[in-house]
Amino acid sequence: MATSPCSSSGVSSSSSSGLGADAGLEIRTRSVEQTLVPLVSQITTLINHKDKPKRSDKTLQAIQRVGQAVNLAVGRFVTVGEAIANENHELKEEMSVACIEARRAGETIAQLTNVASLDHPESDSHITIFTDKTGVVKAARLLLSSVTKVLVLADRIVIKQIITSRNKVLATMEQLEKVSSFQEFVQIFSQFGNEMVEFAHLTGDRQNDLKDEKKKARMAASRAVLEKCTMMLLTASKTCLRHPDCESARINKDGVFHRMRLALEQVIEIVTDSRPNGENEMAPISIYSGIREFKNKVEGLRENLYFLSKENLSAMLEVILEHTEDFTDSAYTSHEHREHILELSKQAKMELEQLVSVWMQAQNQKTKDLMEDLEVAILKTCQCMNELKREVHSAATSLAADMLKYHTDHMVLKALKITGVEGNLEAVAEYTCKLSEQKEQLVEMCRLLRHVSGTEPLEITCIHAEDTFQVTGPQIISAAETLALHPSSKIAKENLEVFCEAWESQLSDMSMLLREINDVFEGRRGEKRVYLSLPRPGKHNANLKALKPVKLDTEEQAKIAKLGLELHLLTSDVDSETEKWEDQENEIVQHGQGMSSMAYSMYLFTRGEGLLKTTQDLFHQAEIFATEGTKLASALHAFSDQVQDDDKPLLQLEAEKLISLCKQLQITAKASVQGKSATFTKVDACILKTRNVMTLLCQLLPLCCKLLKKNKAGNGCLKPAPPWREDRIRTGTNAHTPERRAETFGIKSLENHVTNMTFLESK
Repeated sequence: MATSPCSSSGVSSSSSSGLGADAGLEIRTRSVEQTLVPLVSQITTLINHKDKPKRSDKTLQAIQRVGQAVNLAVGRFVTVGEAIANENHELKEEMSVACIEARRAGETIAQLTNVASLDHPESDSHITIFTDKTGVVKAARLLLSSVTKVLVLADRIVIKQIITSRNKVLATMEQLEKVSSFQEFVQIFSQFGNEMVEFAHLTGDRQNDLKDEKKKARMAASRAVLEKCTMMLLTASKTCLRHPDCESARINKDGVFHRMRLALEQVIEIVTDSRPNGENEMAPISIYSGIREFKNKVEGLRENLYFLSKENLSAMLEVILEHTEDFTDSAYTSHEHREHILELSKQAKMELEQLVSVWMQAQNQKTKDLMEDLEVAILKTCQCMNELKREVHSAATSLAADMLKYHTDHMVLKALKITGVEGNLEAVAEYTCKLSEQKEQLVEMCRLLRHVSGTEPLEITCIHAEDTFQVTGPQIISAAETLALHPSSKIAKENLEVFCEAWESQLSDMSMLLREINDVFEGRRGEKRVYLSLPRPGKHNANLKALKPVKLDTEEQAKIAKLGLELHLLTSDVDSETEKWEDQENEIVQHGQGMSSMAYSMYLFTRGEGLLKTTQDLFHQAEIFATEGTKLASALHAFSDQVQDDDKPLLQLEAEKLISLCKQLQITAKASVQGKSATFTKVDACILKTRNVMTLLCQLLPLCCKLLKKNKAGNGCLKPAPPWREDRIRTGTNAHTPERRAETFGIKSLENHVTNMTFLESK
């Protein structure tokens, strides 16, 4: 059987052949992992060839070509690594050592694969891949370890950029907090806006690059907080400057600054993989995850009767049933749901008792009848847990649907705005009590939904929603109190509007989250993640005048509904095509999934749903979608260099079509328009051009998948990629500006060198 130097997810583990990267080098990003894939494929191929008894001249020549290709690519790779070391003195020593090791290992592999000119490659007079198996494995292990170390060290530079950007944002926030004049505030906020845009781009790229879905979800939540809080910070600070002696205005502003600092800190925790004071993250266990783990253990008894104790199984069930008390103790759970949950909890205990009884007997005497009884007990226990899962899901989602429907009119918020402008402190106090009650209801709803969310990312989204309601409620109250004390203040009125919009936005997001949770439960697609960008275009201009957000009215939504539905169907087709790929980490698949996700959010916009609230959001999303399409086209060109000559023209033609369509979409999205009619025409054009791109993507994905399988199944080798251009390295090492350095020195520049390696297929 063929051996592999790593697991399918990267070089995070060793194989049976002893290959693998340094166990201490944890790979946390897709870019590092995917950069290593070509190298791993090369080394695996070489190792697999050593055990073949018959070797033709063609095979020997192919092996030598691979060895030379590895050595050349590693040499170029090391050149870039050394340039990175010179630009970043704190990493110079570690990077230089890793580069020396990589170069030495590459040269060793080239020597060991120098077999094409030998009539008898097994000759004792010349050490080769066939005579020194230990040397090959050792060199391969050293090469993987050193290259991984160079990549991980380069990744630290990206982390350092994010930390530096965060520090700049924090420093400017401190200035904003202490400012005492409008003129000074305008100048500093202009700087703050630019810094937030830089931070947004860095963290957005990092979010998309993270392997861990939980970290991705946490990053998305933190960035969403920063997005909303940026506008809140603007109006809260202006209100405080206008009314410096108002206590409620100060409380309102302080709350925004505090929340932004927490969000910034969480971003750094995620990118550095650290917790304050060395704390471990202890996420609360949901009922769904508890039931899933419990069922896995129960079903595991079929294979092994002794792998866990009955006490462990009983303790697991006890934890699940304790969590069901969140439902049975809730004042908002219906009587019918409460009774069913209690009944099923009692039944689960009985089924487990019966299971344990049969299980203990089977351990002592493994008869056919007892094993049949055990199978029945396992099935009945799992069925009971499924019914409990279904019941808590129904209780949580029906409650959420009723609450969201009840609060869609936003009557309390409207009343607060009216009574605030009237200066009616007594009425404001009355409605703030009602808002506090509403907040408690929504917080309880989020807690129950978390139990049935089905996936860890959705769990985190529920926790984020709960925090948002907890924090935004008191902020609305302080903003309303400020307006009631200063009823003629335009800025106080604007400030209350901003906080109310944040509340309404979160309620809208909850509707989408509820649909995603139901989709996961029913086995439909429910994990579509939309691209979050911050700050939103036009909201943070230096002159402090935000663009008026434009939403589609009902008539416009009706006009564009058919186009939106077509887009929705295309996203489903793309998802189906990407699921057919064996390698879900393939760059083409990753870009395709990202584009499908963004197209889906644009479809939701046509229905007046989702996170894209205004036409400005849609246009910004369309730009990002077009950029992702251009990246996919580059990946297709790189792939075309590896396929056979007969297939190359078709693939390159399709890639050029994609580039053309993406450019058209980008031009349309960036075009400036004025007036309602022109804006709607632009929306229609963006959706139409996005649909055209998705239509082409539906044709490209199966074509690429077919070509990939064809080349893997063939006896020949995938063609090598063109050699690396030396002038690009020289350009990179002479770059001085931070922007140039960010483009040239990092994972991407190293990635290009490793991906130039050829693939040698086993004959």
